[in-house]
Amino acid sequence: MLQLYRNAYTGLSRSVWLLAGVMLINRSGTMVLPFLSLYLTQHLHFSVEQAGVVLALFGIGSLLGTFLGGKLTDRIGFYPIQVFSLLFGGFMLIIMQFITRFEWLCVTVFVFTTLGDAFRPANSAAFAYYSTTDNRTRAFSLNRLAINLGWSVGGGLGGLLAGVDYRLLFWVDGLTCISAAVYLLYALPRPDHASLVNNAAAKYGTAARSPYRDGLFLLFTVCMFLYLTSFMQFFSMLPLYFKRYLGAQESQIGLFMATNGLLIVVVEMALVYSLERLVQRRLVISAIGVLVTGLSLFVLVLTRWPGIAWVTIVFITLGEMLAMPFLLTFAANRSDERNRGQYLGLYSMGWALSQVSSPLIGSQVAERFGFPTLWTVMLGFSIVSAIGLLWISRQVSSAMPVDR
Repeated sequence: MLQLYRNAYTGLSRSVWLLAGVMLINRSGTMVLPFLSLYLTQHLHFSVEQAGVVLALFGIGSLLGTFLGGKLTDRIGFYPIQVFSLLFGGFMLIIMQFITRFEWLCVTVFVFTTLGDAFRPANSAAFAYYSTTDNRTRAFSLNRLAINLGWSVGGGLGGLLAGVDYRLLFWVDGLTCISAAVYLLYALPRPDHASLVNNAAAKYGTAARSPYRDGLFLLFTVCMFLYLTSFMQFFSMLPLYFKRYLGAQESQIGLFMATNGLLIVVVEMALVYSLERLVQRRLVISAIGVLVTGLSLFVLVLTRWPGIAWVTIVFITLGEMLAMPFLLTFAANRSDERNRGQYLGLYSMGWALSQVSSPLIGSQVAERFGFPTLWTVMLGFSIVSAIGLLWISRQVSSAMPVDR
């Protein structure tokens, strides 16, 4: 077992570890998003539907921001995009706590995510650049490890701070974003983006392919969107369900969030290392993870026993570990250095679009038809997504010896 963990962490470049350090600093303060639905309903006394609108605007801004981030990453490079997004996002989070009117909060959230979420494709492109084809999945998993280690700290501490004063969440989240930008500037050398693009053009010869003309990748994005719409209930409606129907307090919800992050930290790198050595058609692994995610929500239909919350958390975490690293690797390997920002931008747009659809669908279905119907619909989304990923895996494996 010790040898397995040792092998899982070896072979990654120093720059990959430095980038993971940036994410660790940033995500250790991630507190606003997991408690945003509670902040809006409990502290600002918005209705569930109003909270759903704010969360949806969060996603719409993210959708635009990831699109711009992907374009700008290919044009000026991933380094400046990351620095600017972290700095801007940090200052906006600090400002956001002072805005309490519904209309102005909607505008602020939209602007914050439009410029702040340009970070996503730039960061993924950076990890792809500093990794190789053989260790790229593990590099992305290390990034997720840093994110979730920070998430476990931020989620656990956030639950305690929310019990004292919700405004503390904005201060901590904002200051850690600014700290991550400073660390990135200090620790990671800036690559020559122009030379990178010129070398790639000479290497590949043919014109770079647009992800918006890649039919298989577009279908992949649809499947990923359906999966993420289900998974993102973890951030939007699931905390509300735990509080209203299972009697969980903010500190307990923070513990659930921390458990999700800690399980990923302890298990995911070794799990990914083992699976990628055993399974060539890696999208099959993602399809299994997608199904596990849908089932983790559907079990809430069966009982209101408070302990069922732990069952959901464990299995939604398992589904996440199986699905996400291999989905991101597929997106990165489908591109090259000239168009990677756009491919990862479209991938991130799937995330952003799910941030729009998840709270909107979740709040509307839960309010009108009840939470059991919502969990059943999310299971249906997961089944369709898994079937699509299996089909894509078959198409890719017929064209190349290994499903990337």
